[in-house]
Amino acid sequence: MKYVIMFTSTPELDAAVPPERAQEVYGRVYEWFTEHDAKITDSGAELQPTTTATTVRHGAEGPVLVDGPFTEAREAVGGFSVIDVADLDEALALAKSWPMLDLPGTSVEVRPMVTDYSQFE
Repeated sequence: MKYVIMFTSTPELDAAVPPERAQEVYGRVYEWFTEHDAKITDSGAELQPTTTATTVRHGAEGPVLVDGPFTEAREAVGGFSVIDVADLDEALALAKSWPMLDLPGTSVEVRPMVTDYSQFE
């Protein structure tokens, strides 16, 4: 079963992590991707900071561009990957092993992907 795992963090808390600690954890992230390569079906992507984002949202006269992300959440999605595992339990076990979870304000959101579009016909 395919899932998207989204890696989130809280920018203010990220900024408070000492550089040497961040570098150590980031090294373990590289190892994590290498270790779980067989389950990751895409190359994944690390995203630029939210300050570089532009959002297109609904407006009364049509789409409207908004600087930055338009979200009510304190967390920001920093990257994502698509995984192919047996079931939700395996997806959650993989998410729990994410090295960045050692840092405060970090989380991994796990969502099943829609793979059968026949339900929408």
